[in-house]
Amino acid sequence: MWRLQGVRSSFLRRYRPIVQGLLAIVLICLTVRLLPYLAPVRAADLNQDEQAIEVTDRHGLPLGTLLTRDQDHTAVVPLNQVSPSFLQAILAAEDGRFYRHGPLEMRAIGRSVLEAIRAGRFRSGASTITMQLAKMVDPVPTTLWGKAQEIWFSWRIAAGMSKDEILQAYINRLPMGGNIYGVEAAARTYFGIPASDLTVAQATLLAALPNDPVYLHPYDHWERLKERQAYVLDRMVKDGYLTPAQARVAKAEPVSLQSRQQGIIAAPHFLFWLASQLPVDHPARIQTTIDRSLQQFVETQVEQVLQTLAPHNVHQAAALVMDNHNGDVLAYVGSPDYFDTAAGGRNDGVQALRQPGSALKPFLYELALEKQVIRPNTVLADVPTRYAIPGARLYSPTDYSERFLGPVRVRVALANSLNVPAVRVLEKTGVGTFLTRLHELGFTHLNQSPDYYGLGLALGSGEVSLWELAQAYVTIANQGQRVRPSLVTASLSFEPKTLQRTSDKGPMTIGSSVVWALITDILRDSHARARAFGVNSVLNLPFSAAVKTGTSSDFRDTWTVGFTRDYTVATWVGNFNGEPMRQVSGVTGAAPLWNRILLHLHEQQEPTAFPPPAGMIERPVCALSGMKPTPACPAVVQEYFFPEDLAAYERQPDTFYQAVVSPGQGLPYRLNLPSEYNEWLALQQPHLAQGNLRIVAPRNGDYFVIDAAAMQNSDSPQQLEFKLASMPSQPVEWWLNGEKLATRSTSSLFWSPRPGNWTLEVRSSSGVDSVQFQIQIAAARTYRRGFSVAPPSR
Repeated sequence: MWRLQGVRSSFLRRYRPIVQGLLAIVLICLTVRLLPYLAPVRAADLNQDEQAIEVTDRHGLPLGTLLTRDQDHTAVVPLNQVSPSFLQAILAAEDGRFYRHGPLEMRAIGRSVLEAIRAGRFRSGASTITMQLAKMVDPVPTTLWGKAQEIWFSWRIAAGMSKDEILQAYINRLPMGGNIYGVEAAARTYFGIPASDLTVAQATLLAALPNDPVYLHPYDHWERLKERQAYVLDRMVKDGYLTPAQARVAKAEPVSLQSRQQGIIAAPHFLFWLASQLPVDHPARIQTTIDRSLQQFVETQVEQVLQTLAPHNVHQAAALVMDNHNGDVLAYVGSPDYFDTAAGGRNDGVQALRQPGSALKPFLYELALEKQVIRPNTVLADVPTRYAIPGARLYSPTDYSERFLGPVRVRVALANSLNVPAVRVLEKTGVGTFLTRLHELGFTHLNQSPDYYGLGLALGSGEVSLWELAQAYVTIANQGQRVRPSLVTASLSFEPKTLQRTSDKGPMTIGSSVVWALITDILRDSHARARAFGVNSVLNLPFSAAVKTGTSSDFRDTWTVGFTRDYTVATWVGNFNGEPMRQVSGVTGAAPLWNRILLHLHEQQEPTAFPPPAGMIERPVCALSGMKPTPACPAVVQEYFFPEDLAAYERQPDTFYQAVVSPGQGLPYRLNLPSEYNEWLALQQPHLAQGNLRIVAPRNGDYFVIDAAAMQNSDSPQQLEFKLASMPSQPVEWWLNGEKLATRSTSSLFWSPRPGNWTLEVRSSSGVDSVQFQIQIAAARTYRRGFSVAPPSR
C-alpha cells in the first residue's frame, strides 16, 4: 500500500504541470469560444451595411431604388429623421413600457411561459422591442430552447446599447410587407415621402403593418390594415399620445398609396438582376447603360403586342436591346409586369432558359461554311428524311409548314429556316464541333454532352437564354468580333459578377469575318426568305436589317433576334408555365415586337447598309441548282462565291434542268435530279416527276427499327410500303432479295417487314430500279433530348 501511494505521489508531482497546462488551454479555448455569446452587443455590431442604392439611366434620369443583393428594400435613418408620430405609434402598438423596463417584460413573460407549457410551444406574446430586435438579427426556432436563446441575446443587446440605439435598430429592420424593411423604405414606397414627413394617419398605418406584413399588406388587404390601424390609434389614446378626437380624425383621413412599383420607375427586372451582380463595395449611386425613354417604350410595346396575342393563349414576353458598338444594354424587359405576382411577373424572360428553335441555325451555317463543309452555292436536299434512333422510332424532321422544297441553295435553306437541310449540315459538321462553337459564342447553359443533344441541336433541342442569344447575334453584327455586354457606365470602378466570370478579358474573334458577313447578307435578304415568310412580312424593314426567327416544339416559345449596324434586338414571346400557344410562330409572335422596337430605334436616322463580304465575288446562278445558268434554267439570281470556287463554277454549268423538244404542261424543261429526290418528286405536281421507273420508298440506305411484339401481333401487323414515283403505264414486277413478290399495275405494294439486309428491285419494259435497306428489331428504348443518340455500349 505504501509503495502504491508513493508511485501515485511521484506521478502527480511529475505530471501536475502538464495537466495544469492542458486544463488552462481547455479553459482558454472555452472562453474564446463562448466570449462572443457573453459579450454585450454594441450598436456598431448591428450596422446595416446593405442599404438601398439609387440607380439612374445613362443620362442620369432615375430608374428607381436598387434593392440589396437579397432583394430587400432597405433604407437606414437615425431616430431624429423619423416622424415622432411613428415612434409613438410603434411604441404603443408593440411595447408601451419600452423605456420603463429592461430587455424583458416579466409579467408578460410569465403569462407566455404558462401558455407555452400547456401548448408545448410558444404561441404568442411577451416579446418586447428588444426581444423582437434579437429575433430579427438572429432568428431562432419558436421552441423553449429557441426562446431561451432569444432572451439571452436580448440581455446582451440591453447590456451594450442604449434604449434609443435599440429603437433605431428596430425601426430600420421592421418587416413592412413584401421585400420592404424599415420605416424609411416603407414611407418612400407606399407614400412617396421620407419617414420624417409622415402624418399621424400614415404613421399609424405603417405601425400596424409589422404585426402581420402578409395578412395586412396595403396593396392586397387594405381593409384589414385599416382595422389594425384602429387598434394602434386606440393604444395611442390609452398611452396619452393622442386625444380621442385626434384619433378619430386620423382614422377618417383619406390616405392614398403610390402604385405597386415600389419606387421603381422603369426596368425592374434589370434592377433586380443588377443587384445580384454587385460587388460588396458597390457605390451608393449607380449610373447604368439603360436608356429610360427607350426602356419605357419597349415596356409599352410588350404590353400592346401581348394584348393582340392574348386570344392565342400568349401571356408573356421579354425583350433586350443592345448597342453593337460597345455592348451597352439599352433596354431590358423581363415580363409585361414585374409586380403582377399572380401571373408570374417576377420571372425574368431575359435570363430564363428556353428552347430556341431555329435561332441557332446562323451559327451552324457559318461554322459549316468556315470549315468548308458546304459552299455558298451548295444545294441541299429539303426532302423527307429519316434518322434512326436505336431502340426508338425513326425521326423525320419537318418544317412549320410541313412541306418540303426539294433542292435548295444554302441561302434559301437558312433564310427560310428549313429543318431538314440544317440537320444534314449538322450531320456533316459534327454535333461536338458545333457545340464547341456555341460555347465560344457564350452559350454557357448548353453544358451537356454532344450525344445528349444529338442532331436536334440544329433545331434548338438545348435550352438557352435571351441574354445569351442577344450577345451571340451582336457577335454576328460585328463580323465575329465578340463585344462583352456592359451594364453600367465606364466611370464606375466595378464590374458585374457575370462578366467577371467570362473567360475572355477582352474582345475575341470567333469564326471568319467574311463568312459572318455572308451570313448577315443572307439574313437581310427578304427575297431569299420569301417562300416561308413572304416579301412584305414584319421581318422586312424600310432599311437594312438582318433577322432570324425561332419556334420551339409544340409552339411553346417564339423568338426573333435581329440587328442593324448599330443595334441588336432580341425578343421572346410565350408562357412562363410552358403552355403552348395557338397558331403562333416566330414571325407572328415575337417578330411584331422586334419590328416595332427597331423601327423606333431608327426613327430619326436610318442605319448604314451592311458591307458586302470582303473578297467574295457575285455571279449569276440558276436559282434551283446554284450552278452557272443554261438556257433551260427558268430563274437566275446572284450569289456570292469564294474566289477559289470560280473555276469550278465556270466548268460546271447547270445540269438540274434538261431541255425538252416537246415540253409538257407548258414547261420547256424536265428536272434531272439524283435519286434522293424521288420521294419528294412523287409528292409534287405530276409534270415534275421523273419519266422513268423510280422507287421513292424506301430510299436507298434506309434503316428501319421494328418492335418485336408488334411483329407477333396478327391483329395489327406492321406494314412497310414500297412506292414508285408515279403510276406505271405497264405492269411492274417487284423483287426482294432475288425473290419475286408480285406483278402489279399500281404504284405501291405493302410488305410485312422482317429483320435483315434487303435489296428491293422493280422491273418493267420502261426500265429497272433498285434500293437497299436494313431492318433491325428494337432494343430497349433510350430517350434523349436530341433525335440522334449513341448506340448502347457492348
